[in-house]
Amino acid sequence: QQMLILAALTGLAWLVGDSLIFSPLGKAWKSRAEKIVLLRQQVDKGERLLKHEESYRTNWVQMQANTLPGNPSLAEQKVLQAFDKWSQDSRISVNSITPQWKRDSDDFTTLQCRVDASGTVGTLSRFLYNVEQDPMALKIESVEITARDKEGAQLSMGLQISGLVLNLPEEKR
Repeated sequence: QQMLILAALTGLAWLVGDSLIFSPLGKAWKSRAEKIVLLRQQVDKGERLLKHEESYRTNWVQMQANTLPGNPSLAEQKVLQAFDKWSQDSRISVNSITPQWKRDSDDFTTLQCRVDASGTVGTLSRFLYNVEQDPMALKIESVEITARDKEGAQLSMGLQISGLVLNLPEEKR
């Protein structure tokens, strides 16, 4: 009978110890281990950022230099001159360019342009290549190409492009 009482008390002590001590300690240990892993990942990311800081800053300065001017008329003029240059280089016919301003946030504004042009596969692809290779802060949003004749030799293209204008104070530029 004493052995049975001793076994019951041992079992009860084990159950109480498990529910009040071991389980909470195990959960706290697991939580701490997960937090340590997360902090190590953040430290590694921070070290990588610091290691490449100079190249990131150089890229950022270059990107800022290639954004469109803050003056809307100057920005439109710069984009229209670029379209003229690209169309002459690629020998396509630009039928229309429709610029439209969009205020996205306090930090930046975009100049969206709808361009309708026509040419052959080679000339249109050369035009798109010129747009993509230019360092100006432009992004091709969409391209629509349709055939103008039965053979598909003459194509017309609808192009949606957006240009970035940063609204940063002059001292941050």
